[in-house]
Amino acid sequence: MLASILIIGFSLILFVYWFRYSCILLLRNFSEQTHAIADDRFSFAQVQELLKSTSALDPLWRSLDRDYRMISYLLNHAPDLGLQSIEDRMLVIDYKVMQCYYRFTHIVAPLQARRALAEMATVLSVLARKIGEQAGLRNEV
Repeated sequence: MLASILIIGFSLILFVYWFRYSCILLLRNFSEQTHAIADDRFSFAQVQELLKSTSALDPLWRSLDRDYRMISYLLNHAPDLGLQSIEDRMLVIDYKVMQCYYRFTHIVAPLQARRALAEMATVLSVLARKIGEQAGLRNEV
């Protein structure tokens, strides 16, 4: 009985570690490949800049949440847009995990909450870029 509990616990810890490491690699790969989209309709680029200077995190979280709802609406209602790969789905799950992490840490540990918001903004920029590519839009820098 104890051995089964230890095996299940250890497997769960390894799964969480694999998931976080995979998401970090996906986001790092994106940042090395291309630059973020500069678009006035989304605020994740401004959030990434404001995270370096602003101490109020809740307004930044609200703007990221609004961007996420807009991207989710596009993914759910546009016939040709969608999350085609498992990596895209993992990033959406990572966004939701970081959202929960932010909610738990924004009062107690503001530095960790700031990091969660930065990762959420990066995930949204990856998803927005992929939607733009699928829609045939090209980012001109």
